[in-house]
Amino acid sequence: MLRAGLIGLPASGKTTLFQLLTSAREAPRTHGKAEANVGISRVPDDRLDRLTALFQPKRRVPATVEFADMAAGRADAATLLDVAAYRQADALLHVVRAFRTDAVPHPKGSIDPVRDARLIEEEMVLADLGVVERRLERLAKDLKKTPSVDLKQEEVVLEQCRASLEQGRALRALGLSREDGRRLRGFQLLSAKPLLVVVNLDEADLQAGRAAPPALDAFLGEVGAKAVEVCAKIELEIAQLDAADARAFLADLGLGESGLDRVIRAAYDLLGYISFLTVGEDECRAWSIPRGTPAIEAAGAIHSDIQRGFIRAEVVPADRLLARGSLAACRDHGELRLEGKDYIVADGDCINFRHAT
Repeated sequence: MLRAGLIGLPASGKTTLFQLLTSAREAPRTHGKAEANVGISRVPDDRLDRLTALFQPKRRVPATVEFADMAAGRADAATLLDVAAYRQADALLHVVRAFRTDAVPHPKGSIDPVRDARLIEEEMVLADLGVVERRLERLAKDLKKTPSVDLKQEEVVLEQCRASLEQGRALRALGLSREDGRRLRGFQLLSAKPLLVVVNLDEADLQAGRAAPPALDAFLGEVGAKAVEVCAKIELEIAQLDAADARAFLADLGLGESGLDRVIRAAYDLLGYISFLTVGEDECRAWSIPRGTPAIEAAGAIHSDIQRGFIRAEVVPADRLLARGSLAACRDHGELRLEGKDYIVADGDCINFRHAT
């Protein structure tokens, strides 16, 4: 399960967005000792919707992302990050407030999205610096007792991290190699995680087409993060409408899709995942795999037996299948390809795996 942790100062709209993102699930559950609420969001996928309409299966199963939101009551950035669920998350979504209302005062006394984004980032950097320094102290002792090439290389990487953190730079902006990134994985460093800044706009800003301040773009470039804009007030109104009215409402605002759909999709992309699809009368389903996954490993996402017995993958892009109207028509037109185990699965591939039983 892909996990994204929502962080943000009080009165940013973080918990409201969490509740909206996970509205299709049962009441949130706590995440162990971390006291974080956890819920599931379905990843919007027009291809899956259209394939479901084509095949009329018994079940439609979308890809999902798990969101963790810390329980209410935390008052500052340091305690906001003192939650195990966030260290266990694959990515972080920082909700920053850009809406203005006297009814809900900002804990810092003014509205400044860039300041708030930087505040949380600085806390992540400080938290990671403590983790790295403690590990380096332990490594120095271990290397004196038992010199090791692996431990020495780990020390070299951690020294790079410490130098970056001491300069206030997030580790995601350090450009570590994949191998060095694997060495750090066990430490669950916050500033190394992919970051999406979710700017919670005013309704008036959304309708006027005004975006987040340009200074935020500069900050995002510094820390290697991305941003998406939403308006929680509008999203609450959309959530109470049926599908047809919601589409009309969005059209009136000049929007192609809801902000929540854009947040979910952006989080999915931020995690580095794509979807391949399986189709049929029983089920149409989107499967989550990391970008760059070979066919034999994609088969394992369905079942380990399919991976072990992998023979070939029958592949056709979803848009071609939808255009032709059936797998048989794709086969007749030479568009249903046979691929081997090393084929790199593309986003939107519809795949049938041939395998030995």
